[in-house]
Amino acid sequence: MSSRKPSRIHRAWLVAIVTTLALVATAAFRSTTGAFFEPLESEFGWLRSQLSTAVTINLVVYGLAAPFAATLLERYSMRKVAAIALALVASGAGLSVFISQIWQLWVLWGVLVGLGTGAMALVFGSVVANRWFSERRGLVMGIFSGANAAGQLVFLPSIVVIIEQYSWRIAALVVAVFAVLIIPLLRWPFANSPAEAGVLPYGGTDAVDTPEAEPRQGSMAAATLKALFSASRYPAFWVLAMTFWICGWSTNGLVQTHFIPAAHDHGMPATTASGLLALVGIFDIVGTVFSGWLTDRVRPWLLLAVYYALRGLSLLFLHSLMGPTVEPLLWIFIIFYGLDWVATVPPTVVLCRQYFGPVKATVVFGWVFAFHMIGAGAGSLTAGLSRETTGSYLAAWITAAVLCFAAAGSLLFLPRMRKAYEDPQLEQVGV
Repeated sequence: MSSRKPSRIHRAWLVAIVTTLALVATAAFRSTTGAFFEPLESEFGWLRSQLSTAVTINLVVYGLAAPFAATLLERYSMRKVAAIALALVASGAGLSVFISQIWQLWVLWGVLVGLGTGAMALVFGSVVANRWFSERRGLVMGIFSGANAAGQLVFLPSIVVIIEQYSWRIAALVVAVFAVLIIPLLRWPFANSPAEAGVLPYGGTDAVDTPEAEPRQGSMAAATLKALFSASRYPAFWVLAMTFWICGWSTNGLVQTHFIPAAHDHGMPATTASGLLALVGIFDIVGTVFSGWLTDRVRPWLLLAVYYALRGLSLLFLHSLMGPTVEPLLWIFIIFYGLDWVATVPPTVVLCRQYFGPVKATVVFGWVFAFHMIGAGAGSLTAGLSRETTGSYLAAWITAAVLCFAAAGSLLFLPRMRKAYEDPQLEQVGV
């Protein structure tokens, strides 16, 4: 009889905890940019559209970096990629305290923070889930998706208080310091793969359950672009990409960026609006983890169709619910919208795996995620221009609602679309 005691907790869960903290850190600055709009407008006299442009650059760079980051993560050390990404986020947030011109904001918020958050986007979580978990992948991706909400939840109310009591510069430094503090955790308990740590993935029973990084085949950029060209031949890719584009438009681009200034237009204090957005984050964590649990049990395309339809319905009524105080119907919207915020991520990740196979799923999801963030950038800029032109966000809410209904309808065609899983041409694309 062996005297060896079983481990109390599988190493995979420790890796998942560090991954969650890293995702929180990189999401923090990006999810709190709306709180900086008012003080930057007051200090520098910049227009809402100029500030929205900084967010748009951030979101587009963030999204386009994701598929290339997926290739980097598959080829090289995840530790190094994560450390560089966190350093970029810290640099972009920290150096922003010295800005005096709008182009400097575009470079720091848009390019540096965009690259850092793109490399540490949900693609990073997808690689961790794929390598470390043979079971509970949907649940783990739900947890990682909720990390974005956690960044908002942990930082947004405190960021608003710091801005009001001290300055926006102190608030930016707080985010930078938090990102730096995560880097040492990448030494331990984080590890690049179960094999490196000398264990099997969670739920794995054999070495074949341990996916490793693929051998390097050609240049990184060429391999990443080939994956896009191969996947784009299948209608399923475009359904997933365009629905995620709409997801980004209606969440990160619109509500996350413009909810606080929109509420301020209706006479609501910024502290109250930030508290409501933080509550969206609380319910997002619950909704996304529950969505991950459902994804392991219900057809993912059906879940997505329901999520987008309900999101569109809620956005139709948002403008009429806003006012100087928080009325009961607005509480209902906050709870309802929060549960649906990024519940779309776990089913989308699983559908990428189902339609494009376990080998290419990460890079394909990286491109789908790129569409998400491009949609977010377009939504942010469009909402800012709409507000500047009409003096109201009404058109922005209605447009997003219509797009969500279109996304729900398109998903009904997905089950009849051909899968690329067995396609030898796609499998020949190296990452």
